[in-house]
Amino acid sequence: MSISRWTLAGAIAVLAATTAAAPRVEAQDKAANSADAAAVKQAALDYVEGIYNVQPERIERSVHPTLDKRGFYKKDAATPYAAMPMTYEQLVKLAASWNKDGKRDLSRKEIIVLDVLDQTAVVKLVANWGIDYMFLGKFDGTWKITQIMWQSHPPSRAGS
Repeated sequence: MSISRWTLAGAIAVLAATTAAAPRVEAQDKAANSADAAAVKQAALDYVEGIYNVQPERIERSVHPTLDKRGFYKKDAATPYAAMPMTYEQLVKLAASWNKDGKRDLSRKEIIVLDVLDQTAVVKLVANWGIDYMFLGKFDGTWKITQIMWQSHPPSRAGS
């Protein structure tokens, strides 16, 4: 009988300790997730503002050198979409020149963090040129964009 009492007492002690620690661990997880979500959003912001504001250094900070970017560009409603792959080097070069004359509309910049896990994240960006879906990875504690799939705004949404 004394073994049963000790087993029951031990189980209750473990349960009490686990229950007491759970809110702390949960709070730590939420704080870490919140910090990660903010860092993911900042990476997406560096990407779009790097292009908008002619700051290629922000692309270098937020995008992984092994970037795989693919998109579909549509010049206007009458033309078909054209596939447009892009490398990291091409993106850095684009950021250095895309708005060099300062005449482009920069008002569209909606960043939606869709999901953040401990090592991966997904973001949707609505920008002047279209809609980007970004996949990010956490490398040595820093969030980097590794893949982008994008397209020009659909003709039905071009003005929205």
